[in-house]
Amino acid sequence: MDGLVEALMEELNCNVAFTIPIFGGIDVLESVAVTWIIMAVIMAASLIFVRGLKLRQIHNRQAALESGLTFLYNFFEELLGKEGRDYIPYLITVVIYIGIANMIGLLGFKSPTKDLNVTASLAIMSIVLVEAAGIRKKGVKNWIKSFAEPIPIVAPINVLELFIRPLSLCMRLFGNVLGAIVVMALIKYLVPFIVPLPFSFYFDIFDGVIQAYVFVFLTSLYIKEAIE
Repeated sequence: MDGLVEALMEELNCNVAFTIPIFGGIDVLESVAVTWIIMAVIMAASLIFVRGLKLRQIHNRQAALESGLTFLYNFFEELLGKEGRDYIPYLITVVIYIGIANMIGLLGFKSPTKDLNVTASLAIMSIVLVEAAGIRKKGVKNWIKSFAEPIPIVAPINVLELFIRPLSLCMRLFGNVLGAIVVMALIKYLVPFIVPLPFSFYFDIFDGVIQAYVFVFLTSLYIKEAIE
């Protein structure tokens, strides 16, 4: 049992990847370093896939790229409506990042979403975007008035919701990733040979994609509510 506890703590610890030798030394956590790697991969893939685009007689690479982006764009447009088109690029970026971050454990890296700071940052960015969308649509005055709807007595609850929403997004993503870590650690501890492999693919791929979907789905609903 001690080995199981040590394995769990090793998975959850935010280790320092390296130190930048300026201002007395700046420690860069492993979750930040892996996030930089994911960003570099996404940027490199973007540059590669957009090279040589054509209007006619397109190649298979361009067809696959257009099909994937069209699917994502249509999915979010159905959720947000035509008035929410401006927020679709952000949502596509977030779902791609979370999806890769949850699956990168298959390559031997520690998933950034195992770090509560990462999930909290994603949640705060999303909620700031939601409230900015509401201010952009309604104006500052009407946005403030919306907290007293449908009746003024519910204003404290609506204000409290500003803090509950990011907390919910953050803890839902982190909690599901943490649950997968605990289950995988138990499986590896009890059956340490062939059995963990298919479960690893399930938690890293299927469950990872589901969590990315849930995060952006809820963010989309919040944005739609804010701009209605």
